[in-house]
Amino acid sequence: MHLSYCTNVHPAEDLDGVIAQLHAAAGPIRRAAGLDLLGVGLWLSAPLAARLANETAAPARLRAALGEEGLEVRTLNAFPYEAFHAEVVKLGVYRPDWTDPARLEYTVDAARVLAELLPPDGEGSISTLPLGWREGWDAAADRAATDALVALCAELRAIRAETGRVIRLAIEPEPGCVLDDVADTVAWLDAHRDRIDLEHVGICLDTCHLAVSFADPRTEVERIAAAGIRIVKLQASAALHVEHPGAPDARRAVAEYREDRYLHQVREQAASGPIRVDDLPEALEALPASAPWRVHFHVPLHLEPEPPLRATTEVLEAALDAVVAVQPVDQLHVDVETYTWSVLPGVDADHPVDLVDGVAGELRWAAARLAERQGQPA
Repeated sequence: MHLSYCTNVHPAEDLDGVIAQLHAAAGPIRRAAGLDLLGVGLWLSAPLAARLANETAAPARLRAALGEEGLEVRTLNAFPYEAFHAEVVKLGVYRPDWTDPARLEYTVDAARVLAELLPPDGEGSISTLPLGWREGWDAAADRAATDALVALCAELRAIRAETGRVIRLAIEPEPGCVLDDVADTVAWLDAHRDRIDLEHVGICLDTCHLAVSFADPRTEVERIAAAGIRIVKLQASAALHVEHPGAPDARRAVAEYREDRYLHQVREQAASGPIRVDDLPEALEALPASAPWRVHFHVPLHLEPEPPLRATTEVLEAALDAVVAVQPVDQLHVDVETYTWSVLPGVDADHPVDLVDGVAGELRWAAARLAERQGQPA
């Protein structure tokens, strides 16, 4: 298993900014975490991916900065297209979707960049959105998205033939999207396996999203394996759990997580199945609050929220156990993805977060758990 942290936590979107963040944040994080080598799951905006894919000198500058800081790249996050740190992102993170040629172009650019950055022994992964947001999705949209993914598979095979580098797309189920959960994603890939090359397309298992769906990690991982689909990437993340959302103290506590930048889908664990709403303010207004909630808010792995809230790190640990049991994990990419540090309760311009200390703490937590599962000293 290869451990990294996702750089979508940083706002840089051009080459100079990304290189600066490697020196100012990623390198210091590696040293603070006590790691000789650290993976970075690079998030590259679409304009930067296009530049890196088409300019000879630009990738060399990036490789040099990575080498100077003891960093490597095995995975890219190509879910957000650009402007992931805008004042308001919300549903914008799902655009362009896989019906738009711009999504295919961006992902091909990302694949060509990753082929340039991979270590010699490495396979690469690129996580992407689960087709698009569900509203307005119809049969024509599904056909367009399928055609785009077929075209991407052809590009990935071509990159493999040209460079010898294996790069796989990892589709990331997310609440509210066309492929809302693991079951949706497995069913969709299985239905399209006559056209989509499952040697080059698999699943990104985001354990925050898995927790929000109230799914059993072992059941879902076994579902993936039974379909002959590869878990290409595991995004190590935790959701908020609210055991008694109707209690005044719990309601006050979870309300502190309302914020304007990102979408925070909520599910209530009703007897008939999860009750679904698309954002936390809507949940506070409309959900019955008679059963536990899970909130799509990525919380730091090593820092429990203040009671009565808690984090769903047990889902992450169970998912790791399940993945190790069903597939070889020598090339599994485990990417810590807590992009919400800047919008945590109490964080503002006057009270900024120490990202180096925070992300390093998460990496130490994750590295210890990976070592346990690989039979290595923590």
